[in-house]
Amino acid sequence: MLKGFRDFVLRGNVIDLAVAVVIGAAFTALVNSFTTNLIKPIVGLALGGGIDAGQVTVNGQVIDFTAMVNAIITFLITAAVVYFIFVVPMNKFRAKLGKTDAEEEAEEQVVLLREIRDLLADRDGHRS
Repeated sequence: MLKGFRDFVLRGNVIDLAVAVVIGAAFTALVNSFTTNLIKPIVGLALGGGIDAGQVTVNGQVIDFTAMVNAIITFLITAAVVYFIFVVPMNKFRAKLGKTDAEEEAEEQVVLLREIRDLLADRDGHRS
């Protein structure tokens, strides 16, 4: 019973879901604060400073380049954290456990194909 639970927990789907929840809850606030309070003012200064730094108004519509740069940096930081903190260690852990899901599936397919071949050979009387 514990082996089944362990297999369920270590299955990729559960781990991926857990990573998504942790990333969504914990790192979003941290990264948003970092980029909003540090990166956005720096980009604003680079684009002219002041309250409207990095913004262009066209026909009453405001295009905020600073917010876009901030969003891109937030995404890149979040993706890097996910990759280096979660994905790399999990891949190493899975490699230590043995075969990947794709390798196991390929072996199962080979076994099934051999069984089909043998059944067809028996049916046609070609089995030696």
